[in-house]
Amino acid sequence: MASKQPLLHRLDEIGKSLEKYENTLALLGLGSVGAETDRIDDYSDLDFFVIVAPGYKQLFIDRLDWLEDVHPLAFSFKNCDIGYKFLFEDGIYGEFAVFEEAELEHAQYTGGRIAWISKRGLKGSILEGKAAIPARRGQSIDHAVGEALTNLYVGLGRYARGEKLSALRFIESYPIDGLLSVMHLLEPETDFFPDVFGNERRAEKRFPRFAAQMGGMLQGYDRIPESAIQMLNYLESIYPVNQRMSAEIRALAKHCQAK
Repeated sequence: MASKQPLLHRLDEIGKSLEKYENTLALLGLGSVGAETDRIDDYSDLDFFVIVAPGYKQLFIDRLDWLEDVHPLAFSFKNCDIGYKFLFEDGIYGEFAVFEEAELEHAQYTGGRIAWISKRGLKGSILEGKAAIPARRGQSIDHAVGEALTNLYVGLGRYARGEKLSALRFIESYPIDGLLSVMHLLEPETDFFPDVFGNERRAEKRFPRFAAQMGGMLQGYDRIPESAIQMLNYLESIYPVNQRMSAEIRALAKHCQAK
């Protein structure tokens, strides 16, 4: 956990550490330490890319002394071939990946901020990723509602046969994801740092009307049928739901409650 100034200061310190190595080119802050520093709060973390000269990427992945020199590490976990998740002893958490400059052509990211750059500079701009990012927003309310209805029906069937974990995902996860993908078509969106990688990010501030109803749709493992009924009620409030499908879902939910 870290507030704004300590977090940005730590990123600056990482840049100073990288500066000591002749094969480093730049440090790119992302997310809340990138182009969106206005949203840093006590629960923000470090997210960054380290850009190195060709042939030196593996060195900075295999050895973390450049990071440990900044502040002792309490935990580090190699979560992918090119990076780590880590925790400093003072509680600052972070994630990073290491790239050669040419590899950034294929990296999916947005809103970078150069925290440090070598005197040699870079060949081009790296502030915005060049790789295409799959669209997370849908344009069909029909599709989102149809998927949600069928998710409810299938999920309740699985609950009835005792597959509660699978039911939880079909009822409390998949329909919410689908609705969030079209929520911008259902209610005015408050402009508050939308994330192209996840519609659930800051949904409570971006879609306050929907957020006020989510609790009823997300009642948890022990109240899955109740969540399904609340989800169906919401769907019926925004769309002309097929009455036969609605009746089948309600009947199945009551059956599950009675078991």
